Amino acid sequence: MEKKRFAETGKGSFFGDYVYDRIVPAGHFLRKLKEIILWERFTQRLIKLYKGEGIVGRPPFDPALVLKMELIAYLYNLTERQVEVYLNENLPAKYFVGLAVDQPAPDHSTLTVFRERLVQRGRLQVFEEMLEEIIQSALQSGIQFGSIQIVDSVHTMAHVNTDKDHQRQKKGKGPRDPDAQWGVKHKRKVKNEEGKEEEQTVYFYGYKTHVSLNAENGLITSLETTSGEAYDGHHFIPLVDHDRKQKLPVEIYTADKAYDDTQNHYHLDVRGLYSAIRLKRTRTEKKDPHKQVWYALCQTPEYQQGLQERYKIERKFGEAKQGHGLGRCRYLGRMGFAVQAFLTAIVLNLKRMVKLLSGVGFKTQAAVG
Repeated sequence: MEKKRFAETGKGSFFGDYVYDRIVPAGHFLRKLKEIILWERFTQRLIKLYKGEGIVGRPPFDPALVLKMELIAYLYNLTERQVEVYLNENLPAKYFVGLAVDQPAPDHSTLTVFRERLVQRGRLQVFEEMLEEIIQSALQSGIQFGSIQIVDSVHTMAHVNTDKDHQRQKKGKGPRDPDAQWGVKHKRKVKNEEGKEEEQTVYFYGYKTHVSLNAENGLITSLETTSGEAYDGHHFIPLVDHDRKQKLPVEIYTADKAYDDTQNHYHLDVRGLYSAIRLKRTRTEKKDPHKQVWYALCQTPEYQQGLQERYKIERKFGEAKQGHGLGRCRYLGRMGFAVQAFLTAIVLNLKRMVKLLSGVGFKTQAAVG
């Protein structure tokens, strides 16, 4: 087998490991992150998507290096232009990606080409496999997975000024992001002019990420993306099946009322799993001769236990939005958003793994200008 060739990084030089061993603290988050994952796995997986596979043509940067550069962007909520500057000015970050002190970071366009290559040749499968790889690494590292999984969705605003886009379409032009759709953000109680309370629906324009999260360790195990109008309940079964494919020790699935669909309850039941999907009031209040089965479900300890854990996924969504930019799309189009959602989930998992395995927490640093 021919040896793969990659662009020179100076890693083995004086300005590589020798200097970093003296200036990057042993307890630094990025040092721990570099240690807990066998990054060479990603080299072997991703190089297959390169035209010359690192054998023919000009030597590319090691794809694991470029992936780590992309992860730095998501960790610190940086744009692709900002991350190039950040790497050149931040030695722990340069150490993490695998560049010697005196080696300049790859041009920001390298990230754009890398992302496009993965999407064009691997579609979303490559990102799904990367998330699975992280989960398998967690299992092999001894991280405990609990018996309860939480399913929910989080919305992300499209990278669009909707007022300007409306004017644009009135002039006969197409929408800036044709894949984005209007969806319901939430409903809330407000007082009208007469002082009476009424329900108000708040909408958003963009996308949804449908997530399955392990309640015990806080790791995202499965993920799907859709446009904003998608009905949450239709994306429950694929998440459950993907979790089962990874052989996770799950016994209970919990979710909010949006997932209270008979088919979802049945899917869990025939697979020997407990349902803790919060029931709509119509399940138990309507005149239905079969409602006793729903009364019985509400009384089970598994149902009660599952509902007590649901809040944890909201905390994870808040972290994704506030710390890692999931509140607004980085790119246009559903495929671009899917890349963002998967990389955000991977970053959240890596942060959690470092904390669980080493006790070292992540501290956000200010983005460069």
